[in-house]
Amino acid sequence: MKTFDPQTTIELEAAVFRRLVEHLQSRTDVQNIDMMNLAGFCRNCLSTWMSAAAEAKGLELSKDDAREIVYGMPFKEWKAKYQTDAPAEKQAAFEQSRPRDH
Repeated sequence: MKTFDPQTTIELEAAVFRRLVEHLQSRTDVQNIDMMNLAGFCRNCLSTWMSAAAEAKGLELSKDDAREIVYGMPFKEWKAKYQTDAPAEKQAAFEQSRPRDH
């Protein structure tokens, strides 16, 4: 396995995260419930993890501020523009498989 010095590793990981966020911001057609049902995480999870990472470093980053970073806009705005109602079968699948630690 190829390894890099710690700073380079951090920079590569940060670049990948930024690319993932950019990709998710451009794919407004992909609903969070679909991501949760297929992959077990969604934009909200990324926001929660970011907020927790900030807290672990002694920094304050509210849930709303973290969501705005991930969504590229205030969550309420994204939700109003892009979120669709999830059919009952998707909701049921989510309830059966969703992580309980979020």
